Amino acid sequence: MSTTPIQTPSTYVASHAAAYADTDGSAVVVSTSNPLPVSFGQPAATPLAGSASVSGLLGPYVPAPGRAVILSLAGTWTGTVKLVRSTDGGTTRQPLTAGGLVWGQYAANCCEAVWEESDAAATLYLDVTLASGTLAYRLAQ
Repeated sequence: MSTTPIQTPSTYVASHAAAYADTDGSAVVVSTSNPLPVSFGQPAATPLAGSASVSGLLGPYVPAPGRAVILSLAGTWTGTVKLVRSTDGGTTRQPLTAGGLVWGQYAANCCEAVWEESDAAATLYLDVTLASGTLAYRLAQ
């Protein structure tokens, strides 16, 4: 047990402060007039949502770069839904792949992260082929 007495109120306060380097390398203490230099991602894009009872191409969906894209498929339906990507305004659309294998193709309901875009020119589409039923879909961030 310590023999040093604890005295209050103390005559000093231990201070801790966050700081960052400015453009010339000098330390700048964080305060209301000097907040941390952080950036925020673009706001999320407007979701692509609706329902389909016939086959077709749905979109475009314009994802904000650097954010996960979530696909939700629901309803009673049979068929396939493929997520496809374009960088020329939809003139050409390519299926998604990962490691050379098909990615983003569904034959059942789902709710999952399917893509993260880094190209601001990219747009996404849902290529829907329905055999029967009604599909409810939502592509959002």
